[in-house]
Amino acid sequence: MAALCSEFGDLVQIKKQLISVICLCKERGLLHSVKWASELAFALAPLPKDELPPSPPFTEEDAQDLDALTLAKSYFDLKEYDRAAYFLKGCCSQKSYFLYMYSRYLSGEKKKDDETVDSLGPLEKGQVRNEALRELRVELSKKHIAGELDGFTLYLYGVVLRKLDLIKEAVEVFVEAIHALPLHWGAWLELGNLVTNNEMLKSLSLPDCWIKDFFMAHMYTELQMIKEALQKYQNLIEAGFSKSTYIISQIAVAYHNIRDIDQALAMFNELRDRDPYRIDNMDTFSNLLYVKSMKPELSYLAHNLVEIDKYRVETCCVIGNYYSLRSQHEKAALYFQRALKLNPRCLGAWTLMGHEYMEMKNTSAAIQAYRHAIEVNKRDYRAWYGLGQTYEILRMPFYCLYYYRKAHQLRPNDSRMLVALGESYEKLSQQAEAKKCYWRAYSVGDVEKMALLKLAKLHEQLNESDDAAQCYMLYIQDIFSCGEQLEHAEVSTALRYLGQYYFKNKLYDEASLCAQRCCDYNDAREEGKALLRQISQVRDQIETPSADLFAPLSNNNTPVRRVSPLNLISFTP
Repeated sequence: MAALCSEFGDLVQIKKQLISVICLCKERGLLHSVKWASELAFALAPLPKDELPPSPPFTEEDAQDLDALTLAKSYFDLKEYDRAAYFLKGCCSQKSYFLYMYSRYLSGEKKKDDETVDSLGPLEKGQVRNEALRELRVELSKKHIAGELDGFTLYLYGVVLRKLDLIKEAVEVFVEAIHALPLHWGAWLELGNLVTNNEMLKSLSLPDCWIKDFFMAHMYTELQMIKEALQKYQNLIEAGFSKSTYIISQIAVAYHNIRDIDQALAMFNELRDRDPYRIDNMDTFSNLLYVKSMKPELSYLAHNLVEIDKYRVETCCVIGNYYSLRSQHEKAALYFQRALKLNPRCLGAWTLMGHEYMEMKNTSAAIQAYRHAIEVNKRDYRAWYGLGQTYEILRMPFYCLYYYRKAHQLRPNDSRMLVALGESYEKLSQQAEAKKCYWRAYSVGDVEKMALLKLAKLHEQLNESDDAAQCYMLYIQDIFSCGEQLEHAEVSTALRYLGQYYFKNKLYDEASLCAQRCCDYNDAREEGKALLRQISQVRDQIETPSADLFAPLSNNNTPVRRVSPLNLISFTP
């Protein structure tokens, strides 16, 4: 294959390389890598006939194995893996050897999946092994030591090692495979699945090739470094891949990961305009429609995917989400189970099924589902968070704390994880840690507007009235400054407390303002009126000049932000 260009200057050269690798992967039955490379090649301008790359070189060994390979490949394409392996036994070309070993591997995987499906239930642990793995490892290891593995067989050796949980060895072999054949996207993806953090990513010795930019963008998305990922994808679009549906789908997923729902929906709608029969990533699209409670759109998407292919994992997940949105949780769980029968390694289906069991109050089944999700991908923060929630229901705060910590490590700037951590610390009477969590949740951008409220209530319990008042003030400002209409009961709670606080501190003007605002809420009206009467009585007795309300309130350890004067009259709840 032509020398790899490290930059995107020569798109013609990149197109040639893609066409060559499509041919190589197709011969070896690596269909997902073929699809990825084909989608990228389609996004680039067509080549004139005389610019098309030549066919891969044909060796004497290839000629000798041609008939057996052609026959075996026909069986392989029909998923008759044992039959394909039988006719390839004894063949000596690199291509034949790869297909022989790959057929044996896939045969073991198919048998494992069939057995998993037969035993698959919500409480099954599903520890079924691919019996072929150990034999394959022994054979490939000998060839590896002898230096006889090409880029494709190195990739397969890495997959076998990963399946046997030999992670360190697998990483080394995948890196070797990528250096031997940089354009095989499957090897990059497998390596990506084993990278646990940014430090590990930086430590990898990767070839200097244009495909590395796609890998880095993919990894930034996986490691929740979304700003960096979006910048990478923007660079790729500007480099000449503006028509790539793969890049549009990845940008949509990145926006989904940072909960920028409107941007993500816009990207998914653009993706569906360009590729209306696409099923990949549509389960993620349905998650967004679910969060926005867009029933008609979710219903349309489900019907559309059923027409295209109702036996795809993504289709089942979309239908499951539709039934979940309609609160038909038994039906939803049924469709997620159907998705898992089609692919027991489907991460999204395990997590979503866990959510449905939570809704049905079946905590033991939910725990098993979330554990399966973590086995598939340890970076799935939703599964760790779901486990924390299930143990919260079971009133086991130590377990909660462990799982919420895991979720927080994966999503350090997600306020929901921090609030959950704070609640766990509070239940374990570790108030100082709880305060830090709540304040951090507020600092990173509290999506649910709960952190300040919980922090204020914690200060209130600890009789730290100055800090409690400060937090309630910030909470009220936060609620009304963003123009959202949240639970009125919570706003009235804050106003009630502030009214009493100011009254005790003889700040009657401010207490009077809070009491007046309390009268706007049914649950606080009587208390507001009572406080106004108290203020009136005190004022009749003595007039007290108002102190500087917004002076720093406390030297307590909780960080306290200076606030601008609070104009309660201008609030319109």
